[in-house]
Amino acid sequence: MIEKLIITPFQKFVKIESLGGILLFGATLLAIIWANSPFGYLYESLWQYKVGFTSPHFELAKPLILWINDGLMAVFFFLIGLEIKRELLIGELNSVRKATFPFLAALGGMIIPMALFFVFNGNPDTVDGWGIPMATDIAFSLAILQLLSKRVPVSLKVFLIAFAIVDDLGAVLVIAIFYSAQIKWMLLLYALLLLAVLFYLSYKQIYSKYFVLILGIVIWLLFLKSGVHPTIAGVLIAFTIPIRQKIDIQTYTSELCVMVDNIKDVSAQKKPILTTEQIEEIDNLEDWTSKVQSPLQHLEHQLHNWVAYLIMPLFALSNAGVVFSSEMSLDMALVGSIAGSLVLGKFIGISLASWLGIKLKLAELPEGVDFTGIIGVALLAGVGFTMSIFIANLAYVAHPVYVDSAKIGILIGSVFAGFAGYFVLRMKRK
Repeated sequence: MIEKLIITPFQKFVKIESLGGILLFGATLLAIIWANSPFGYLYESLWQYKVGFTSPHFELAKPLILWINDGLMAVFFFLIGLEIKRELLIGELNSVRKATFPFLAALGGMIIPMALFFVFNGNPDTVDGWGIPMATDIAFSLAILQLLSKRVPVSLKVFLIAFAIVDDLGAVLVIAIFYSAQIKWMLLLYALLLLAVLFYLSYKQIYSKYFVLILGIVIWLLFLKSGVHPTIAGVLIAFTIPIRQKIDIQTYTSELCVMVDNIKDVSAQKKPILTTEQIEEIDNLEDWTSKVQSPLQHLEHQLHNWVAYLIMPLFALSNAGVVFSSEMSLDMALVGSIAGSLVLGKFIGISLASWLGIKLKLAELPEGVDFTGIIGVALLAGVGFTMSIFIANLAYVAHPVYVDSAKIGILIGSVFAGFAGYFVLRMKRK
């Protein structure tokens, strides 16, 4: 029973992420085909179409692609923040023993790709892209793992998710510190004061999703205007969402039994509509259900499908459309640097850090996992699509040629890493 309670939600999570990876792949393919078709001009004009409003004292008008990258992706980062908080408090990162192995793997998977990029990159103009190969795309990676079915133990998937969450946290910090524009400190101070209000309310166990939504929009807008990338606001707001339930599950189930008995007592009339007593009991049920749900878990559950099935594919569709032509200008050195840093950096970094952690007895392999599995996952971690493209847009915002070159490098590296990781894990015995 306990195993079912743990494994079933995890399997649902993996299923959502895997299907999300397939949609990401489809959206990427569609973007490339569309951008290089006779209707490619529509692709470009659609995403550059300005949406918003202006007034004498305030302006909020941006191209559609920026509404996606700055707005919808803030929801994506909000979900990442919820996942990070959950894992830190009650998940795979809530103790030193649990967190050590994925933390070491993630640390190696961030430092080595960054170091290799500096080694491979010989152009001072493209050095700002050092953060691109640091990120792992968990949706794509899990989708590939799902293709292997029972050849991959659940513990290996848990390891992938755990170090990918640490990896996401590292990417968030990198974006916040190194890829934000010139900061307007007063606007940022106002945003932080509003965040402090949310943290205080969370501490006092006072929570209203509508209040958080309204204040969250204001905080996002202040971050946007302050120069700090607004997606960081999504992560910080997520950390203000309480994880505790207002009532425990024992109290809820006891009350539920009483309500069910009350509904049965008045249901003998067999009318096609509910009685007043039944309506009251159903209202009570909704009230008690809202109390037993963790606000953080409820939001995470509500948002997961929207992010996996809409926001991330839409991001891929709007950002992956690189035009290939004989006249296109690419920095091939940058393409090679990013592709090599992604594949080799993740492979060497995760494998080496994991091996050192085991040899130095700082960590131990998850149950049912051997080192061949770690090597396979280390290769899969080179699939760095979503976050890597996001960072590329920030790093080379004023240089379209570098952006396109980075995207090509990310695509090449991700495809190679995906195939390599798949075949290494496929060679493992059942």
